[in-house]
Amino acid sequence: MKKQNWFYLLTIICISMYSCKDKEETITEKIDRKAVVSRHNVKITEIDTLGSLNVGNGEFAFTVDVTGLQSFPEYYQNGVPLGTQSEWGWHSFPNTENYEFSETLKGYNFNGKADALYAIQNREDERKNDAADYFRANPHRLQLGNVGLEILKSDGTLASPKDLRNINQELNLWTGKIESQFTVEGVPVKVTTYGDSEKDAIAAKIESPLVTEGRIKIKLRFPYPTNQFADRGTNYEHNDLHETKVNQENGNSFVFHRTLDNDAYVVQASLDVEGHVTEVAPHYFTIQPKAENSFEVAVEFASEVPKEILNFSQSETHSIAAWEQFWESGGAVDFSECTDPRAFEIERRVVLSQYLTRSQCAGHYPVQETGLTYNSWFGKPHMEMYWWHSAHYPLWGRTELLEKSIGWYFDAYDKAKLIAERQGYNGVRWQKMTDHYADEAPSNVGSFLIWQQPHVIYLSEMIYRNNPTKENLEKYKKLIFSTADFMASYPNYDEANDRYILGKGVIPAQECFNKIETYNPPFELAYWKWALEKAQQWRERLGMKREQEWQKVIDRLSPMAQHDGVYLAAESVPNSYSPTSEHTIDHPAVLGALGFVPSTGFVDVSIMNETFNIVDNVWHWDHTWGWDFPLEAMTATRLQRPEDAIKALLRDEITNTYLPGGHNYQTPRLTLYLPGNGGILSAVALMCAGYDGNTTENPGFPKDGKWNVKWEGLQPMP
Repeated sequence: MKKQNWFYLLTIICISMYSCKDKEETITEKIDRKAVVSRHNVKITEIDTLGSLNVGNGEFAFTVDVTGLQSFPEYYQNGVPLGTQSEWGWHSFPNTENYEFSETLKGYNFNGKADALYAIQNREDERKNDAADYFRANPHRLQLGNVGLEILKSDGTLASPKDLRNINQELNLWTGKIESQFTVEGVPVKVTTYGDSEKDAIAAKIESPLVTEGRIKIKLRFPYPTNQFADRGTNYEHNDLHETKVNQENGNSFVFHRTLDNDAYVVQASLDVEGHVTEVAPHYFTIQPKAENSFEVAVEFASEVPKEILNFSQSETHSIAAWEQFWESGGAVDFSECTDPRAFEIERRVVLSQYLTRSQCAGHYPVQETGLTYNSWFGKPHMEMYWWHSAHYPLWGRTELLEKSIGWYFDAYDKAKLIAERQGYNGVRWQKMTDHYADEAPSNVGSFLIWQQPHVIYLSEMIYRNNPTKENLEKYKKLIFSTADFMASYPNYDEANDRYILGKGVIPAQECFNKIETYNPPFELAYWKWALEKAQQWRERLGMKREQEWQKVIDRLSPMAQHDGVYLAAESVPNSYSPTSEHTIDHPAVLGALGFVPSTGFVDVSIMNETFNIVDNVWHWDHTWGWDFPLEAMTATRLQRPEDAIKALLRDEITNTYLPGGHNYQTPRLTLYLPGNGGILSAVALMCAGYDGNTTENPGFPKDGKWNVKWEGLQPMP
């Protein structure tokens, strides 16, 4: 072959290889995940009691102030409190009055089921009411202790928050590191804090000339439970009701033994230098390090004395590796090429919500609405919120984090079966407000809710979709079939109209309804029909015949009531949206019938569009909750109304506020609300990856050229 022919051939090959390489890189171009995450590192430059930051591993979390530790818990108690909580740390006050749970039960006659027993708060009987209060408050999650700094000023007095200057604190989301810098009387202090990914522990490195002068100490203070709705970790009264003992005064590792009634745990503090422990007051200790310029400390909380002593470098290594693995796994969404000015805030909420849910809601049990920061509702999880806490994990390709906590249903099965039996139903009726031991908390609202019931079917289905194995079918069939048995036995058959009715005796997800009068709420109807049909499909996957009792309900379930072309909030409430209606507050649950609940043909899209319009216009959005905004965005997405989805996510309402650290603020009583964080992750997954039957790319984002949203690793919703 002539030389020039070789030249032309070589040129063609090179051009082809370059073109293929360019095409391959375009196809496989990955999101720069570290860039996405890091541009939302949280930076704090002044004391803000709503700007607390946390480290955690999903089973344990530790919330800090601007010093990087918990130096000023009382100052922060009305903001985002400086909590230390674990999934194992629970306590019960002694039952000195010998209350029996049976004292909380009251018989109701709903739909011909005479004397069905519900656990309530009986305000008309003092002892029964006190019994209900006891079982609502016990057991409760423990605040395990405050770990902070005591800093002495030059005159020997303790530095207070007002003495801190030049504050510069940053949470590095990619590594889980909190670096806190400030000055006291012009002297610099630097604190580096990590949460350990493998142990219920934190570690910190403190650097300052004040260390050399002996003017910085580690402070450990152990509060007592409040026995109230909230526990912000600052109840330093009742010293005689608990006990704290330290094993030694000098050394580099100290074990504090805690005893509260019949419960006990330990706290092990280990330094890289020698130190001396002083008991300042009951349950209040300081450790004075013997160090020059800097020292390191690791503090581990455990049910028994740890076999090994943890150090700072171990926790640092564990944290960096675990967070990098988390961010590199599962899904990612990049808004950097969007030109709509609203895009950055959505991305900020998405990134910070991933951090918060991973650090506070990724344990072996369902978590309370305030995570592992402080107690709300006595620290107890609400199972109707479990979907909002955990559904985003399989949608973001992190199914294993859902699989950890869904196992609670197996533990709860026997007690859930007893609830169904005492009310005359088949199968299992899942608890609403509960605890790790699956006990039911008496409630005049919660005992009549039903929308928590299908969650286990929905969540199991998402696990199966991401891993469709026979093993998963066999594993979850007990939960699904028993759940469906209850759901089929719960509706009341209306012989005159040949239909099944949900209620009376129900309080919907929108809780401002009278249980005595309410029936056929639309969200529950749609959810009931979808979940029962999904349970039938689960049987078919296993080669089983469809269950006829379930099918009767599927075929004859009441349609969603409507009036003037819109769906009502319940069939029993014909004036749902009138100016005098009392039902345009709380959760706009009617929208969930097509949004949260997948489409089955049960919901008429044109009617839901009109319903969306009226809800959007007349709802009192200032009387809603944090997950209501993602709920509306999900419905807007399924209705192909992307601009409304964006508007919903960013409604300017107090309960849709996302604080500097990413927490969803609600009220002064509820300064953080993790269902809102989980909700925005589920909504954005739907807005990007869509849902079964969707053919629109990025269906939740407007097609005006301003929303070039890039994503990877997300899964579509059913």
